[in-house]
Amino acid sequence: MPDRPLAAPIPFTDLAAMAAEVWPAIEGDYLASMLGGRYIGGPAVTRFEQAWAAYCGADHAVAVANGTDALELTLTALGIGPGDEVVVPANTFIATAAAVVRVGAAPRFADVSDETLLMTPDTLVAAITPRTRAVIVVHLFGQIPDMAGLLASAGQAGLAVIEDAAQAHGAEWAGRRAGSFGEAACFSFYPGKNLGAFGDAGAIVTSRPDLADRMRALANHGRSHGASHYEHDYVGTNSRLDALQAIALLGKLEHLDSWTERRIELARRYTDLLAGTDIKLTGVAAPARHVYHLYTVRVPRRDDVRTELASRCIETGVHYPVPCHLQPPLVRFADRPLPVAEQAATELLSLPLFPHMTDSQVGLVCEALGDALQTMTDVTTRAGVSGD
Repeated sequence: MPDRPLAAPIPFTDLAAMAAEVWPAIEGDYLASMLGGRYIGGPAVTRFEQAWAAYCGADHAVAVANGTDALELTLTALGIGPGDEVVVPANTFIATAAAVVRVGAAPRFADVSDETLLMTPDTLVAAITPRTRAVIVVHLFGQIPDMAGLLASAGQAGLAVIEDAAQAHGAEWAGRRAGSFGEAACFSFYPGKNLGAFGDAGAIVTSRPDLADRMRALANHGRSHGASHYEHDYVGTNSRLDALQAIALLGKLEHLDSWTERRIELARRYTDLLAGTDIKLTGVAAPARHVYHLYTVRVPRRDDVRTELASRCIETGVHYPVPCHLQPPLVRFADRPLPVAEQAATELLSLPLFPHMTDSQVGLVCEALGDALQTMTDVTTRAGVSGD
């Protein structure tokens, strides 16, 4: 390939641009809270909880310190612990499975659809045993799986359904938003999420008031509502949202829908430009509104392709290079191969996508990706001709 001048770097995401857009609207509240000395809980957190529950179509939201705590607190509140099993997809961030282990239960790993890379009713059923008590359905990359089928299969098996919606803020299945399907849904507001804080933050949404009360108490050292500071009904933990983070999230929530529409536009452009190539695109189910936390493709010789893109100052990601059931601390729970998740892990490549990305940047990424794949093909061809 001839040498060419490097274009301006294309980052994987641009958090500074989102912060700059929202800062003028929140600066006053942010500084007032910071200088006023009210840092934990308070009116800003309550306002955010109410706004987020309404956005998700749920009755209650419990703001917590991060998305990982949200998963663990939900499992604990549902009474899941030693001797129980929880089905989780193999291709998710390790926090999904780690939360199950941390409450003393065992993860049961399920494979996924080769088209969408999401759990299906069939892969769920294949993972269920007599000890299974719940399933954590992961809305991966920004897309909700077949919730009608998953809820039916879980209901037949008597399983509680928990949504891991850390990547699916505003995603929909058949017109219903993430957070409105299971016993509870867990969200992360890690800065890189579609709705991201200025640090770690998370929330649980549910329409069960008893569950909301229990999770709120567990997250606040086991204190129930109305109890004194030193009365504890549970052995809880400390997982509370900072007021400053709530203010940032309230400000960003005003922009979430417009940012999501831009993500969808950019994803559509990627799809149009990559159509007809040898790149395998991740499928989108007809009833789903994909919010594109990530735009993922599957390519051969993924690591070589990433290196080539990096040489052109294009940042990419891999979500995820090692399925959970093959991670060293979790391999003891693996009892069978999961071929789709295992194969996809060698091919998946996440391309840059963020609300302030330009159409021309998408075009440059697609051009570079095509060149990189052609380079890989040429190298393979030359090796075959030379007999190397």
